[in-house]
Amino acid sequence: MKKFVKIIVIVVIVLIVAIGALLSYVKFGLPNVGDAPDIKVEITPQRLERGEYLANHVTLCMGCHSSRDWSKFSGPLDVSKVGGNGEKFDRTMGFPGEFYAPNLTPFNLKDWTDGEIFRAITTGVKKDGSAIFPVMPYAAYGKMDKEDIYSIIAYIRTFKPLESPAHERQLDFPVNFIVNTIPTKAQLGKIPSEKDRIAYGGYIVNAGGCIDCHTKAEKGEIIKGMEFGGGRDFPLPSGTVFSANLTPDPETGIGNWTKEQFVARFKVYADSSYKPTNVGPKDFQTVMPWTMLGKMKTSDLEAVYAYLKTLKPIKNQVIKFEPH
Repeated sequence: MKKFVKIIVIVVIVLIVAIGALLSYVKFGLPNVGDAPDIKVEITPQRLERGEYLANHVTLCMGCHSSRDWSKFSGPLDVSKVGGNGEKFDRTMGFPGEFYAPNLTPFNLKDWTDGEIFRAITTGVKKDGSAIFPVMPYAAYGKMDKEDIYSIIAYIRTFKPLESPAHERQLDFPVNFIVNTIPTKAQLGKIPSEKDRIAYGGYIVNAGGCIDCHTKAEKGEIIKGMEFGGGRDFPLPSGTVFSANLTPDPETGIGNWTKEQFVARFKVYADSSYKPTNVGPKDFQTVMPWTMLGKMKTSDLEAVYAYLKTLKPIKNQVIKFEPH
């Protein structure tokens, strides 16, 4: 009996040591995506124009890395603090912890190289080697054209320093370990010809991270087979908003939408006469940054529509909003 107990004790000790070693490796040995590339991005007028367009109206970097006025519909940007005062993400919004999108002005990035910024955007690894929580869709950015990433970096480099408080990230167990396993090496692609409307539209949809918001998820993972089918929930102070079905299902998606209707849905928010309405504590609100996406080029929106119409139709009736 004593021999059996001794064996059990040894097995338990071995398991504890093995688990401890594994956790130590995940915590301190990962992520492992390689060193930041040795690059220096030349700031040109073309890159600045492209970077401003992408960061504000396609990849929506500024939607998280700036202040948004949530007292108004769709949370329009506070243009006086672009890049300098990031959004907060916490447990009330369904996240496993509390963290802020960091300051992208020289106040925070003055010691970062262009290569370190490039690695962060495309792989999700910071200057210090730690993993970024994937609310930033760096896996999608890692499939973009290298030149587009350079343009975003060039644009960021023109920001004026804006001071903001430092926030210590808090991630719940076991996400504080799991987050280190998520970053992967970039799989950079090329911008398709704009003449290939479907392929080009797919590129824009990927760059915008549309799939992440417009797909149901369980424990942060999108449900396979429900891609772009809508229904992902976003808890807000006034209630829960659910993302729309973007598949070409004729009853519950955009199957009966014309290209003109699709484009107009965005462009109404780019009209000079549009003024964001005030949102009360019990009113319908949305996380969809309409005032940012409304300034996407009409030709890009048309390409997005062309791509979405090729998706597998998913029948999923979405209730837009459930008030508290």
